[in-house]
Amino acid sequence: MPRTKVLIPRSAQKVEDTWDLSSLFPNDASWEAAFAEWEKRIQEYDRFRGKLAEGPEVIAHCLRFDLDMDRQGERLGTYAFLKTAEDLSNSEYQRMRGRFLNVASRVAQAASFIRPELLAIPPERMEQYLQHDALRPYDVYLRRILRWRPHILSLAEERLLAMQTEMAETPSHVFHQLNNADLRFGILENEKGQKIELTHATFITFLQSPSRKVRSQAFQMFYEKYLEHQNTLTATLAGSMQKDVYYARVRNFPSSREAALFAENIPVTVYDQLIATVRKYLPVLHRYYELRRKKLRLKRLSVYDTYVPLVKDVKVKRSWDEAVSVILEALKPLGTEYVEVLRRGFESRWCDKYENRGKQSGAFSAGTYDGNPYILMNYQDDVFDHVFTLAHEAGHSMHSYYSAHHQPYHLYQYTIFVAEVASTFNEQLLGRYLLGKARDAREKANIINHEIDEIRGTIFRQTMFAEFEKITHETLERGEPLTLDAFRKIYRQLLQDYFGDEVEIPELLDLECFRIPHFYNAFYVYKYATGLSAAIALAERVLNGGDREVKDYLGFLAGGCSKDPLDLLRDAGVDMERPEPVEAAMQRFESLVDQLEELL
Repeated sequence: MPRTKVLIPRSAQKVEDTWDLSSLFPNDASWEAAFAEWEKRIQEYDRFRGKLAEGPEVIAHCLRFDLDMDRQGERLGTYAFLKTAEDLSNSEYQRMRGRFLNVASRVAQAASFIRPELLAIPPERMEQYLQHDALRPYDVYLRRILRWRPHILSLAEERLLAMQTEMAETPSHVFHQLNNADLRFGILENEKGQKIELTHATFITFLQSPSRKVRSQAFQMFYEKYLEHQNTLTATLAGSMQKDVYYARVRNFPSSREAALFAENIPVTVYDQLIATVRKYLPVLHRYYELRRKKLRLKRLSVYDTYVPLVKDVKVKRSWDEAVSVILEALKPLGTEYVEVLRRGFESRWCDKYENRGKQSGAFSAGTYDGNPYILMNYQDDVFDHVFTLAHEAGHSMHSYYSAHHQPYHLYQYTIFVAEVASTFNEQLLGRYLLGKARDAREKANIINHEIDEIRGTIFRQTMFAEFEKITHETLERGEPLTLDAFRKIYRQLLQDYFGDEVEIPELLDLECFRIPHFYNAFYVYKYATGLSAAIALAERVLNGGDREVKDYLGFLAGGCSKDPLDLLRDAGVDMERPEPVEAAMQRFESLVDQLEELL
C-alpha cells in the first residue's frame, strides 16, 4: 500500500540540513545574556536627551550609541526571528520573539527624541554642523533624516507613535500564526496514488501534477480552509491596511502609497508607469494562456491549470546538492570571489533546507551585519522552481554579504527596491545557463516555459498585486470600508483583467487576496516587478559585456544604501525612472512566447 507522507517535527531534522546560527549566538543562553545587557543600556539614551542642539560632537556621540544599539538589536531580533521560523508552534521561541519586540519598542521609545531634536535645529545651523569632521561619516545618514522634516512630529507625539510599535504588528502576527501554525489542509492522493499532506510547500507540487483531477482537488481543499476563516482574514487584512492609512495621515503624507515610497525616494510615477506598461502587454499574456489551453488539450483553461509543465517527461528532479552545484556554475560570470564565498556559505550551513511541521512557509534570506546571511527554504527536489528559489535567496544573501563587507553599519542595509534586483538577477543567470545546456528542443521548451512563468509570476502577477494594494488603500482613504464583499469584488475584477475572458476563474480564487503575506507589508510587491525588469537588463549587460560590466554590478551589490536606490541602479547601468526597462522585459516576454509557440 502507498505510504502516507506527512511532515516531520523539527526535532527529527538532520543537523546538516539545518542552519547554524552560531554566527549570531552560539546558543539560547548567550542570547539571553546579550538581551539582558541590551535592555539594561536603554537608560543611556537619557544622556543625550535635550542636548543634540549643543553641537556636532554631541550629535556624533549620540548617533554612535544609537547605531550600536540598533546593531545589537539586529542580531538579537534576527536570532529570535529565525528560531521562531523553524517552528511557529514552539511557544518558547514565540515568547523569545515577543520579549524582543517588547524591548525593541522600548528602545524605539527611548530613541524617539533623536529625530525631533535634530529637525528642531535650524537648517542653517544644521548645515554648519554637517561640515564638522565629527559628522562627516554620517553625512548621507543625517541628510536622509532631514528629508523627513515635514513628516516628523513633536517629541511627545513621536514617543506615543513609538509606543505603538508592538501593537501595530498585531494584524501581521495574527495572519502568520493562522496561516503557518493553525491551518491544516488535509491529506491528498497524487497521480501516483501516494497520500501526501497538502501544505503551503506541497500546494505548488499538486498544481504541477499532470492529473487535472489532482490539481482541481488540491485547489479546492486549499482554498476551502481560507473560506472557513474569510471573516477573520477580512478583519485582519483590513486592520493592516487601516494601520497604513493611519500612519500616513499622522505623518502628513498625501496617501499611504506616497508614505511607503518616500523612504526610498521613489517617485509615484515609477509605480504608475509599471502598471500602465504591464497592462499594455496583457494581450500577450492572454495569448500565452491560449497556448497553454491548446497544449493541455482543454476546452477551457482554469487558473489551477496554469502551473503544470507544458513539456512532459523532462527531468526536473534535483537533489539539494545538485541544485547547489548548478547554481554555482551558473553564477561563474560574476567571478571567482562571488562563487567561492557562496560555495563556503552552502558548505557552512547558511541554509535551513527542508520543510518540517510548523516551519514558516516559503523562502527568505535574513542577512545581518555581524552574522551570516541565512536562507530559509522548504526545498522539494521534484519542484523545478525550487532551484530558482534557492538561486533567488542566494542573491539576497550575497547582496547582504557584499554590503556588510564594504559599508559601515549605518550604510549597509540596502533597500527592498534594489534587493529584488540582486535576487532575480541570479535567476536570470541560472535560466540562461540551463538554456545553454539544454540537450534537445523539449528541454529547451521547458526552460523557456519556466522563464515565461517567472516573468508572469514576478512582473504580471506582482503588478496585479500592486494594483490591488493601490485600489484597496485608496478605498480606505476615501472613507469607504473594506468589507469581505469589497475585497472579493476588487480582487475578482483584477483576476478577470489579468487572466482574460477565456480563462476560468474559480469562485474561491477571490480569497487569494487573504493569503498573500506581503499584503501585510504594503507597497512591497511592486518592487518584485521593477526588480526583475532591472535584473533582465543587467543580466544582458553582464553576459554581453566584460570586466567593467561585472565590476559595475558587484559595485552595486557592495553599495548598500550609500546612495538612493535609483542612483545605485543608474551606476550599475539601468535607469528605472524611464519606461524602457519594463518595456524591454515585456518585449522579452513576448519573444519567449513566440519561441515557445514554435517549439511546441
